[in-house]
Amino acid sequence: MQIKEITPFIGSELTGVGYEDLQDPEIFARLVDAVHRRELVVVRGLDITPEQQIELASRIGRPVPFLMAKYRHPDHPEIMISSNAMKANRPVGVARVGNFWHQDSSYMKDPAPYTMLHGVDVPATSGHTLYASALDVYDRLPQEWKEKIAGRTALHTVSKRQRISPEHAGLSIAELKALVEMEYPPTEHPLVKQDPVTGRPYLYGAPEYMDSVVGFDANENAEFFALIDRLIQDPEHVYTHRWTTNDLVVWKTATTYHAATAVEPGATRTVHRVSIEEGETWAA
Repeated sequence: MQIKEITPFIGSELTGVGYEDLQDPEIFARLVDAVHRRELVVVRGLDITPEQQIELASRIGRPVPFLMAKYRHPDHPEIMISSNAMKANRPVGVARVGNFWHQDSSYMKDPAPYTMLHGVDVPATSGHTLYASALDVYDRLPQEWKEKIAGRTALHTVSKRQRISPEHAGLSIAELKALVEMEYPPTEHPLVKQDPVTGRPYLYGAPEYMDSVVGFDANENAEFFALIDRLIQDPEHVYTHRWTTNDLVVWKTATTYHAATAVEPGATRTVHRVSIEEGETWAA
């Protein structure tokens, strides 16, 4: 097994390991330690079944079923299928998911702390995933902004990114927003948190999942959101994961910003996602 840093700011890559190797507690402990210290780990070419993916996830924490039942794996509710493929004229999974910069489920009170993706059917030339470190973003904030946001909280919401369904037909934008906020009430989180493993501060929040910083006026919110968008998307501080078949990617949801890129016309892309809550074996 070889392990190397992907970039100076985020990510480690493991090569030369198979599923049987990861049954070795020492090797698996190195994988999890790399997730904790590098935010993101890539295991290249890990040929595993859905059952084996769930087994690996269960050794990090507790796999939890995806919220929307219709996009769950038919035999394994812990797996969400992200796919633009069709079968018998029906979608295999949910398409165009996560195609904007975000930290997973920050609009929830207690988001699952880990995410695991397995590349089942992935094109080589599109459908990449972009990653950035929330610790690195905080480090690059101007000092004046670090002082302005110290001790503040922000309201997180899914209303900007809620998908419009057939049952929403006829609703005004205001009515739709009110309906979404009733189902998913805005949640307040500290804007700056501390990583429990490294002790480093990080920025918690992305504009697409945030309504506002508590205590900021409209101009301050707009200025701050524009600033963090620039910092997150700075090409010099973004890792582009170009998927190859059977890649396994695991990351810490709180400290890892990410966004999916578009899939080129005519190409299909299917990945299996597992959200992992805290378990007894490992703690973040």
